[in-house]
Amino acid sequence: MAGTALGVGALAVTAALAVGCGAVGAASVLAARASGAADAAALAAADAAAGAVTGVPCERARQVATAAGADLLQCDLDATTATVRVQIGTGLLAAQARARAGPAP
Repeated sequence: MAGTALGVGALAVTAALAVGCGAVGAASVLAARASGAADAAALAAADAAAGAVTGVPCERARQVATAAGADLLQCDLDATTATVRVQIGTGLLAAQARARAGPAP
């Protein structure tokens, strides 16, 4: 009887650890995706602001963020430097990232 209780307890601890590791892994993947989407959106906005591509800078950032599966939360321009903030996911499984792109200082 004591062996059964010990086995069930060990199984419960192992299952809890597996679920926890899975959640941490999912959060890590979302954070990496959000970071990549923010980088791409900021570069698109900065290119549009500098005239390297056609279009309105923040509209271009929104298009690129949407294509990457993210929502554009904020887009600010300072001459040809763009700062954007994006979010991927909702609720507990949400990740936000911010990026800045423009000419070298």
